[in-house]
Amino acid sequence: MAEFTLSRRSGSERNQSASSDGMDVGAMESGEARHEAGKREVEMYIRTFHTLLRSSGEVGLKALVQAHYNIDSALHPEARSTKPDLSAFIYSVLRLPDAVLNCNRILLGQSEDIFQQQGFNVDTWESVTAPARRRKWFYDGKNTLAVYVASVSDTEDIVPVLVALQIEWNKFNWLLNADPTTMQLLESRVDKASPVFAEITKVLRERLQVSPDDWRRLEVIWGDQMWANLLTIGRERKNFTLRMIGGSHVGYVRATRKWWAPVDKLLNDLGLADRPMYFVSSNTHSLANLFSGTALRREAEITKFALSGSDPMLAEECRKLQEGRVPGNWQNFLYYAAREYAHTPEGKAFAQSRPAEEQERGIWNITARHGVEVDAQIFDLSKLRVEDVDPRCRLPGLERLARSKAIILNIDYPLGMAAYRMLREVMENLSQTRGIYILGKAATLNGSIGDVMISDVVLDEHSQNVYWLENCFTAGDVGPHLVYGSVLDNQKAVSNKGTFLQNRQYLDFYYRANYTVVEMESGPYLNAVYEALYTTRYPTGENINFARLPFDLGILHYASDTPYTRGKNLGAGSLSYFGMDSTYGAAIAIGRRILSNELSVITPSQSMSAPAAVGAGAVSAPSTFNTLTGSATNGSASASPSAAPAPASPAPVRTTDPLVGPAGVGPAGGGTGTSTSFLFRPFGKERRENTEGELPAAGKAEPPTN
Repeated sequence: MAEFTLSRRSGSERNQSASSDGMDVGAMESGEARHEAGKREVEMYIRTFHTLLRSSGEVGLKALVQAHYNIDSALHPEARSTKPDLSAFIYSVLRLPDAVLNCNRILLGQSEDIFQQQGFNVDTWESVTAPARRRKWFYDGKNTLAVYVASVSDTEDIVPVLVALQIEWNKFNWLLNADPTTMQLLESRVDKASPVFAEITKVLRERLQVSPDDWRRLEVIWGDQMWANLLTIGRERKNFTLRMIGGSHVGYVRATRKWWAPVDKLLNDLGLADRPMYFVSSNTHSLANLFSGTALRREAEITKFALSGSDPMLAEECRKLQEGRVPGNWQNFLYYAAREYAHTPEGKAFAQSRPAEEQERGIWNITARHGVEVDAQIFDLSKLRVEDVDPRCRLPGLERLARSKAIILNIDYPLGMAAYRMLREVMENLSQTRGIYILGKAATLNGSIGDVMISDVVLDEHSQNVYWLENCFTAGDVGPHLVYGSVLDNQKAVSNKGTFLQNRQYLDFYYRANYTVVEMESGPYLNAVYEALYTTRYPTGENINFARLPFDLGILHYASDTPYTRGKNLGAGSLSYFGMDSTYGAAIAIGRRILSNELSVITPSQSMSAPAAVGAGAVSAPSTFNTLTGSATNGSASASPSAAPAPASPAPVRTTDPLVGPAGVGPAGGGTGTSTSFLFRPFGKERRENTEGELPAAGKAEPPTN
């Protein structure tokens, strides 16, 4: 083994270095610095970094380390400990590009123009990505990363992630230099096939205080760069500097309009700009797989690839499914295997032919090139082919879709407040809305990873509004298509400001009010819905009853982490293949709902007498809401000037506690009635009892009132 001259620092030097980073080693070891943190500490943390970022210069993140400690983040429970918190470290690594390991300066900006005005030609830099967060990053090849921020939520996501990475980085740096031979072992370049390699790995792992499972997870993420990355961490302590370039409210609006421009152009080129729309916020693979049939048509080809053994897990799962040893769904498996197949040399032809095949079936993909990093899809329902639709979505009479005039606009779900801006932009430009469906991932406080949650109350932390709504989905719509998880309906959701920006008391505060779903998009989306219905901007701190909307509204979440379970967060693992069950169970419910609604529009007389089933319920002819005229028309009738306009916004009831609704207010039951105008009624006896001339929604009972 080669000789090295790296000297070991004394304990006092190490403690001095740690203290300079805001890390009091003695306090952390003794627990003196611990305190009970709640919502107040989270708000102070947010306020601190927002005010720091107003500076025109660069801000050192070590100024935020103590504020990060103070919040006692549920995703970073061991922040104060000298022992590395691998869940928080891996969570951060997955949400930042690999180039961050070589950088100390991070620039935040809203567009390419903003960066250029400050002398940063980011368009000439290398475009880099993060494994688990869609965002436009650029690397100058030296010491700087630049990133586009689409909303304030991006800032509130990036900053805590960077602070967490810095804290854990400096713990590893301290441990790597505690013994001079540790760095020497990393530089030894021992061949992996050598028996010595396993022994050296064990020594390194133990010195870094990493469990075998966590070490394997890190190896999966970093691969062959594992030791090189640890060497980089060991050679210097990290102190990121951050600078916000030209951040403004107007800048976010411009970024959203740049995102919309190519979508608008394609809609006009295809002659679809004036069509009725079903808006979906989900991902870019579920609906495309369910409606295009590209994977199902290559079943034999994909199965052969899966059994080839190039991916042992894939081969084993394939054999288990074929032999009936596991209860998984075969179509879901094919969709997952097709994605893996497309990234191999053997699947190159499949990947290249897929866009053309989807376009023949009316499915168009728009990759985000400017503004917000959110891809979009357009589905022309009239061009779908019955034989290509997933068997679970084939409804009776599906061939009648050839006469459909509607489209689906599906966007790859945005983060936080970007959802508000994007839905508002969509509804400003597309005047006819038949449905809005939101599918995303969330933390669950009462369920398990892989469960599907259906909420009919949403508290938005940005506006402090509480929305009471009729969710068009129930457990019966999702349950038949779910194999492993459970479906929890009649839940209450809170749209928070960031994943790191929550702690135990914060979660307890909401859990005591029966809020069990923690996510980031539903509240902002509902703020945009409010502005599509009324003449004013969305209010703040009010209870808002969406008892009857002029279009379908459905919100589904699948559980991706359980913050009440120590270490069980998105850093502790990935849904990967096993997340296909809940993702597709929810996507199928959305697909069936849209198809059933559209079939009822095409054949209104038949749909009224024998509505097509969606899960356990039935759908009556949906309304189409015109955002330009403020009117709603029944699916069986065309829009006309005589249609009833939406009423002026009533004064919603204000309460001192946003967690508690006004007297008589409670979540509404689902289903769509046959009334064609928008009715804004308080919940209570008038809502629960059917008025004369109104028919109850079939298959969906009203929930009990509190």
